[in-house]
Amino acid sequence: MISIKKLFAPVDMTVGNPVKQVLTFTIPMLIGNFAQQMYNTADAIIVGRFVGDNALAAVGSAAPILNLMLVLFIGISVGASIMVSQFFGARMREELSSSIGACISLTGIASLIIMIIGPLLARPLLTILGTPASIIDWCDGYLTIIFLGFAGTGYYNILGGVLRGLGDSISALLYLIVATVINIILDLFFVARLGMGVQGVALATIIAQFISAFLTIRKLMRMTDLFDLKWKYIKPEKQYSGRLIRLGLPAGLTQAIISMSMVVVQSLTNSFGETCIAANVIVMRVDGFVMLPAFSFGTAMTTFAGQNIGAEKMDRVITGTRNITLAAMGISAALSVLIFLFGRGLMGIFTSTDELITMSYTVMKILLVGYVAMEVTQCLSGVMRGAGDTLTPMWISLFNSVVMRVPLAYGLVWLSKTPELPQGNFYMMGISLMITWVFGALLTLFLYRRGRWKTKAIT
Repeated sequence: MISIKKLFAPVDMTVGNPVKQVLTFTIPMLIGNFAQQMYNTADAIIVGRFVGDNALAAVGSAAPILNLMLVLFIGISVGASIMVSQFFGARMREELSSSIGACISLTGIASLIIMIIGPLLARPLLTILGTPASIIDWCDGYLTIIFLGFAGTGYYNILGGVLRGLGDSISALLYLIVATVINIILDLFFVARLGMGVQGVALATIIAQFISAFLTIRKLMRMTDLFDLKWKYIKPEKQYSGRLIRLGLPAGLTQAIISMSMVVVQSLTNSFGETCIAANVIVMRVDGFVMLPAFSFGTAMTTFAGQNIGAEKMDRVITGTRNITLAAMGISAALSVLIFLFGRGLMGIFTSTDELITMSYTVMKILLVGYVAMEVTQCLSGVMRGAGDTLTPMWISLFNSVVMRVPLAYGLVWLSKTPELPQGNFYMMGISLMITWVFGALLTLFLYRRGRWKTKAIT
């Protein structure tokens, strides 16, 4: 039997059975990502049921702008994961301490930036997007509260990534579950009891995130057997801060451009009106759960590749990549079958409006093939990032989001315009996304097999 102490200890992925180590690491992280997804899903369910379909649309319309502001943290997170996993695998204590310190200081700076500019830019961006007047005030209020409390979100996500880079996915999972339960309880209290609407949902979210951030920091402060968390490491140091930014910048720029493309696509979605916006919100919430294996295995492969490349064990990386990618594809295929069989009932959790249920279920059926393809993209991109090659996944993501997704969405919608559908066919949005995912998987597989990522290790 595994002891509690061992369960919460970092996982050394440079020894033992590669498949078992990766799966052991991935399963709790998959549960953790499920809990993370419950944040947004609980928000959507509660406002949809207690406030109405327009409130559901408001929370969804705010998402692209929120993602746009997250780009600073994306870059820090990716750089942190690469540095921490490789220095941990190479047993370089001093460098590991400095890397974690750089994460803490840069996260503080990024949080301050978001807390200042986020509330100022929220309403102008919503206006540019053509957000319907019936929901723009709700969107603005929701975003303002989220941005003012962004430090909790930033620190949990970045430092949770540090824990995973050290091989400790269990602690991050535990703290996330605690925060998720608190978030749901506060959602119900603020919205159902106090009638605070979407602002209550935002307030519940930031309170829960601050709690999870505190728990994560406390955990890191106790891991003195692996690194030192002293002021001399936390204060910004050019060498490590620069390296972190250099490694994370491609991912940050990628996310920035992807987020901008999402903003552009959201503008197209808004042109269909509140009902289609609400249907899209339901699809994205369910989509978030179906995507969990892809993101979980992708992150696990980054840690696995980073540790083993740091330890100069490339054969383990190749073996783990092949087997975990196949396993992930099988899991997504099974989930796709379940969505096809029971998806309509899932949509009914969010709303009792038949039209919304039918629309969202139809879009989900269109996307099912793409979910299996996304496993290939996420797993192989995770390996390349773990090796220190953040540029290749960046170019793949940019091509998919900018060259493929946006023109396809607008082009297919335009081609589907008829006298009966003057705005075009809403379902073309889903078709364009599915095509983008499949092409992205083929492109990622091709570039992974070329093997340039094998020469990018930083240790």
